[in-house]
This record gives sequence, C-alpha cells and structure tokens, in this order.
Amino acid sequence: MDWITILSTTIKSAVGVETVLYALAAIGINIHFGYTGLLNFGQAAFMAVAGYGLAVTVTVMGLPFWVGIIVGLVAAAVLALLLGIPTLHLRADYLAIVTIAGAEIIRLVFRSVAFKDIFGGSDGRRGFGTGFQELNPFPPGDYGFNLGPIPLFFAHWQLWVMLVGWVLIAVCCLIVYLVMKSPWGRVLKAIREDEDAVRSLGKNVFSYKMQSLVLGGVIGCLGGFIYGLAYGSVQPDVFGTETTFYLYTMVILGGAARVFGPVVGSMLFWVLLVLLNGTLSEAVAAGVITFIDANQAGALRYVFVGLGLILLLVFRPQGIFGDKREIAIDAR
Repeated sequence: MDWITILSTTIKSAVGVETVLYALAAIGINIHFGYTGLLNFGQAAFMAVAGYGLAVTVTVMGLPFWVGIIVGLVAAAVLALLLGIPTLHLRADYLAIVTIAGAEIIRLVFRSVAFKDIFGGSDGRRGFGTGFQELNPFPPGDYGFNLGPIPLFFAHWQLWVMLVGWVLIAVCCLIVYLVMKSPWGRVLKAIREDEDAVRSLGKNVFSYKMQSLVLGGVIGCLGGFIYGLAYGSVQPDVFGTETTFYLYTMVILGGAARVFGPVVGSMLFWVLLVLLNGTLSEAVAAGVITFIDANQAGALRYVFVGLGLILLLVFRPQGIFGDKREIAIDAR
C-alpha cells in the first residue's frame, strides 16, 4: 500500500479547496442553527445562487467578474428574504420544510431544459473564472514543501483559491465572533432558547430571525463562489440536498454555536473521508481487502464516517468544542 500518497492527500485535504468552501457554508449554517435555532435545510441553495449568479453574469451577460460577485451576493440576500418572509412567523419546522423544498426547486430550475440557454442545463456553466485567475500573484508551478518523505504541494491556481478562501474564513469567523458578543448576538441566542420570552421583552423576533437568515445565507454563499472559481464551472447537481446535510454534520462535529466549530468540523470531515477512501482503495488494489471492489470502497467510507458520527452523537452530542446547552433549540 502506498502510505506516502495516502498521507499526502489526507494532510492536504485538511486545508484544501473542499475544506475551504464547506467551511464557509458551514459558518452560515452555524449562524442559523447554532446561534439562532433556525432549521435551514437549504444552505446549498445559497451556494447555488451565488455560483450561478457569477457564472451567468460573466458568461451570458458578458459583464466583469466583480459585477458577478455582487450579483451573487444580492441573489443570496434576496433568496433569504423570499424564504424567510412566509415562514419566520411560524414554527421552526416550517422553515425546514420551505428551505429544503426551495433548494430543490432552485436546483431543478438550474438544470431545466427550458432555461438551458441561461444556466446550461445539467452541464452547468464554465469559463467564468478568468478574471479571478488573472489576479493570481503566484507564477505557474507547484508550491509547497516536503514533510519528511511526504510531499505537500499545490498547483498555483489551487494555492490562490486556498489563500483567498482562508482569508474569507478568517474574516467571517471574526465577524461571527464580534456580532455574537454584541447585544444583537445575545438576542439571537435568546431567541434560540425561548423566543416567546424575547418577544415579551419587546424585541421584534421576526426581524432578528430575518437578519440572521440573511447574514448566514450571504456568508454561506461564499462557498458557492469558491467552488465555481476553484473548479472553473458550476453544475446544478453539486448543490443537492446532501450538501446541506454534510454542512450540518460539520457544524455538529465541530460544535454548534462555536466560532471555529464549523471550520474544525469541515477539516475533520474531509480528512476522515479522504483517509478512508485512500486506505480502502489502496487495500483493495493491493489485495488486502477482497470482498469489495474499488468502486464499492468509495461508498464504504461513508458507512464508516456515518458510524463514527452515530457514536459521536451518542457519547458527545455537542461535538468536539460544543456545549449541550447550545444545541437545545425552541421549536415552538
């Protein structure tokens, strides 16, 4: 078994593009679920409208890259308003129903044949990241170092995306820390615990919930930008419901209502997946494991990760850095 390759890909996954984009989206989920108690099951939709907002603006409308970024951010904010206005006056589970349905509607619209000229159908859109890559300060080549016998190198375009992504993560974590220490943030956490008590104090609970939904959606949509810029394309099926479930896994794994919980959760999630995938694939190729083939090894890793998450929820439901009191939400 090639342990050098396994360890190299595993270590790189801890800071790689997938970790970055999922960490950004998970920070948004943490604002919704961890701090406010909003059950948003449509975070993938915020990522999708941002990625497609950028892609369509550049490739279809022929406008500059930065205009596409603005369009994506505005689209995410508008989506939060459209989802929140009819549901935030109601019980928490209504928001869950609306957001998961809304995310699927958006995905199906993006892959629809009727709008293929705009969104590209199931093939999506590509060729919109030129403006971003032109800003790349790293000359073409590979950058990194050797950790003993383990090579840790990234291509210049990967390094550029990772640099921008980790800067965004740092900024978003700082924003979350500051706003949650403010009176506004304390109101959000009070709404999570008992919104009737907050309402009795004269606070506009609907307004606070809407602000939280918009803020978390806009932060989460940054993950959609990073995905599109890293891979040079957006496809609708990438933003399926399973993406949102992964994000909740990361938030719970790291610890809900903790500033760095989603980031640590995203890192651990991808490290576990990559490590298991590499180990199982190499074991199958070397004949150590014979009861499955290489294709089944990729699916089996989710079984082991799922088992680990079940054990985590049984023995430490608050996650690594979380507090049990932070995951009790008021669903009335």
